[in-house]
Amino acid sequence: MRKIIGRTLQAVVAIGILCCFLIMAVGYTGFKEKLEVVPLEEKVASLQADEDYVPLKQIDEDFLKAIVAVEDRRFFEHGALDLISLVRAVVTNLESGQIVEGGSTITQQLAKNMYFSGEKKIMRKVEEMFMAYHIEQNYVKQDILELYVNMIYFGDGYYGIKEASEGYFNKAPGDLDFNEATLLAGLPQSPSRYALSTNYELAKKRQTQVIASLSN
Repeated sequence: MRKIIGRTLQAVVAIGILCCFLIMAVGYTGFKEKLEVVPLEEKVASLQADEDYVPLKQIDEDFLKAIVAVEDRRFFEHGALDLISLVRAVVTNLESGQIVEGGSTITQQLAKNMYFSGEKKIMRKVEEMFMAYHIEQNYVKQDILELYVNMIYFGDGYYGIKEASEGYFNKAPGDLDFNEATLLAGLPQSPSRYALSTNYELAKKRQTQVIASLSN
């Protein structure tokens, strides 16, 4: 009986490893196919050529600190993935019984916005992981953060920090005050839910989380 159980467990483990290998192989193939259609350098050049693209040095520092603190506080310490945040997110979600925290890094979110739809499928996540590694191999953290804040959605039809700061506050991204900067930094997590035109009070509650993240 013990031999049968042992062999069964070995078979299950072997099948699991094989499935993981196949998923990774298919995901890598999908990632390469996307790069063949539109290379990363071309995607980046297209984004930087937009008239609303803003260099990092022209963006309010409080906003940059806040977006990192609330979206990916270890951004400058880890690589494309953050295993610590991923494990913490899994534990938090299991304890709450629902998805209340994500484990994606800023680089993963940039990869998703550049190449993938919003569908939360396993294969798409694997492709996204490979794309995040590719981005980190070709761009430094400051470049990645700059691309990210120029691409993310802030609600109310505003994409990128320039559209958001001008649309919400009639200010350039470098002229935001602390209150405006921390308010904007909380929006990308759920732009529709926190859109200032319709859910201002909820956005203010989110802002308190952002400020708390800055002090931790």
